[in-house]
Amino acid sequence: MHHISEAVFVRMCEIVGTSQQVAIRREAEDIMDMVDSRVAPNDEFIEMLSGSHREGFRLEGSDIDLMFWPNNHRVIMDMSQSVYYNTANTTLILSDSSESPPGFTLLQLLTPTRYRDVQLSCVRMNDRVYISSSIQRQLTCSIVIPNSTVHGPCGSGDVGGLEYDTAHCFVCDFWPLSVSSWIDRCHSWPDPEVVDDIVRNGCHFVAIGHPLGPHEHEEWRISFSQAEYKLVSSMNHCQFLTYGLLKHFLKQVMNQQSEETNKLLCSYHMKTTIFWAIQQNTLPHWCPQNLLAGFWVCFKLLLKWVYEGVCPNFFIPQNNMFLTKVHGSAQNRLFLQLHELYKKGLACLLQSSSIRSYIIDVLYNPRLSICTDESIIRSEVDYDVELVKESCKIRVPVCSTDLCGLTKAILTMEQLLESPLTQYQVTIIQKLIASFFRIAAFEFHDMYTNTGCNKQIYNADKMSCHMLKLAAKFGCISDMLYIAMYYYKTLRYREALSVIEMTKVKLAQPYVMYRKRVDRERYTEAVGGQSWSTKIRQAVAQDIELDHEICYISELIPEQQSALQNSGYTYIPVFVLLHFLEFLCYRHIDTTLSQAALDELQVLVHHDQGLYILKLFRDISWEILGICQQITGNLQAALYSYQQSLTQYPFHRIQTATHRRIQDVVLH
Repeated sequence: MHHISEAVFVRMCEIVGTSQQVAIRREAEDIMDMVDSRVAPNDEFIEMLSGSHREGFRLEGSDIDLMFWPNNHRVIMDMSQSVYYNTANTTLILSDSSESPPGFTLLQLLTPTRYRDVQLSCVRMNDRVYISSSIQRQLTCSIVIPNSTVHGPCGSGDVGGLEYDTAHCFVCDFWPLSVSSWIDRCHSWPDPEVVDDIVRNGCHFVAIGHPLGPHEHEEWRISFSQAEYKLVSSMNHCQFLTYGLLKHFLKQVMNQQSEETNKLLCSYHMKTTIFWAIQQNTLPHWCPQNLLAGFWVCFKLLLKWVYEGVCPNFFIPQNNMFLTKVHGSAQNRLFLQLHELYKKGLACLLQSSSIRSYIIDVLYNPRLSICTDESIIRSEVDYDVELVKESCKIRVPVCSTDLCGLTKAILTMEQLLESPLTQYQVTIIQKLIASFFRIAAFEFHDMYTNTGCNKQIYNADKMSCHMLKLAAKFGCISDMLYIAMYYYKTLRYREALSVIEMTKVKLAQPYVMYRKRVDRERYTEAVGGQSWSTKIRQAVAQDIELDHEICYISELIPEQQSALQNSGYTYIPVFVLLHFLEFLCYRHIDTTLSQAALDELQVLVHHDQGLYILKLFRDISWEILGICQQITGNLQAALYSYQQSLTQYPFHRIQTATHRRIQDVVLH
C-alpha cells in the first residue's frame, strides 16, 4: 500500500506540482495583493485571483476565478464599527442577517455611493435602502469582460478556450459574528496564527441569495474565499496533493457515472471534505506513504454526506450545501454510484486515466523503488520556467498614471523590497518596478514635450532615458525594446536600431527561455546556479505589454484606442515588435533594409505555428503586418492581413481599428 501511495504522490507532483512550484504560484499572487492594497487609489476597484488558480493549482481545463470590489465601499457588521471609517470618502454598508438563512445576509446602504451600478441596484424595504444582489449581478456581469453571462454570483464566459468567472462583490474588514463558533472549533487545525490572520482579514459578500430564503433576489452570500485560500496554504504538501487527487477523481471518475448525477458534486465539495477531514484529525500523519489513506478518509466522509443529504459548510455548518441539489431520486442515484466505487476499495482509482498506469506499474513490480524527493522530481530549470510563467501573468496594479501616483507606487515597491520577502517575491517586485519606470518614462516625455521650453524638454528626455535603462536592468532581454520604442518616438532612428541589433543578438542565444520553451542543457550551462536576477536579464525573453493610455508608437494609436474597451494592455509578441520597429526605423534610413525587416515579419506571421506568436496574440500580429504593408503601398497584401486579423480570436478587441484601416485601403 505504501509503495502505491508513493507512486500516486509522485504522479500528483507531476500533475499538480511540487511544493516549490506551488509556492512560486502562491507567492506571486500574494505579493500582487500586497501591492494592490498599498497603491490602489481610493476610488478604484481591487482585483483578486481566487479559486483553484489562487490556491496553486494549474489543472488543465480549470477556470479562472476573479473577484472585484470597490476600494471605497466597506461592509460593517454593526453600527459601532462605523467609527473606523471616514464617511467623506467611504461608502458604508450594513450587513443585516436577522431574516436570512445561515451564510446569507441583506446589505443595507447607509451612506451615499457614487457608483452608478450600486445606485441602480438599490431597492426599498421597510423604509430602508438595500442593495439587490440580483440587480447588481445583471448590471456588473459584463463589466470586466464584455458578453459574459450570469453564472451563480459571477459573470462567466470563455476567452480563447480559457473559461472564467468574475464576481463583483463587497469587502468587509470584520469577521462575521455568526461565524465566531468556527474560531472555537479550531483546536487541532489550523494553527492559532492562521486563525488570527483569517479573522483579521474579514470576508466578502457575493451577489447571490439563498434559493429558499425569504429575500432570494436581495440577499448576498458571505464568501470565505480569502479564508479558504489561507487554509489551503496552511496544508502540508501531501494534504494539498490529496485535495488535488479528490478534484481529479471527481472529474475523471465520479462525474463520469451518469448524466443525471454529473452536475451534483463540484470541486467546492471536495475542498470542504478535505477541510473537515484534516480538522477532525482522522489521519494523524499526512505523508507520501499515507496519501491514499488520506484520500480514502475523504471519500468515506463524502459518501456519508451524500447518504445523509447534508454537506456542512466548513465555516457555517448549519449551511447545508446539498440542500437544493442533492436530494430525492438524484441523491439516491448518486449514493448508489459512489457506493459501487466504495465497494471496489482503492481499486476505484484505476478508473482515473491520469494515475492508472502508475498504480499498475507498482502492482506488477512490487519491489520497484520510488523516490519521493522533490529535488529529483523537478529540476532547477523547471522552477525557472514556473517563475517565468507566473511573472508573465503579473498585472500592473491600478495606480494613478499621473507622475504623483507613479512616484508613490515606485516608493511603495522600494519599501516592500526592504521587508522580508522570498526570492520569488523579490522577482515580482522588480518586474513591477520596471513596469512603473517604463510608464513613468513615457508619461514624463509626453508631459514636457508640449511645454516649448527646451531646457525642460532636454531634462525630461534625460530622465525618461535614465528610467528606461533602469527598467531594462530590472527586466529581461526583451525589455530593451522599450528603449528602442522611446528612441523611435523621439526620432532617434539610428540609436533605436542600435538597441534593436543588441536585442537581436541576445535573443539569438540558444539558451534563451521564451514562454515555456527552453533548451534545458544550454540554459543550465549558461546560467545554471546563478541568481534569478542574472538569469532573467541574460536568458529570459517575454512578450511586450503596452498600456492603452500611453502612446509608444504613433502607428498603433488606432489599435490602442479601439482596445480601450478591453483590458488595460495590448500584448505584442516580442519578435513581431522587433521586426515592426526595425521596419519603421529603417524607413527613414535605408529602404532596402526596411523591406528586409518587413519580409522577415511577413514570414513570421504567415508561417508561425505557435512557436513565437501565441494564438491569442495573432489578431494584433496580423494587424501590425497589415500596417507595414499599407505604409509601403502594398494595399492588396495589407487588405489580406487586415482580413486575417479579423478572423483571429478577438483577444485585443481591435476590430474597430481594423475595419477603419480596411476602409482606408479600399477607398485609396
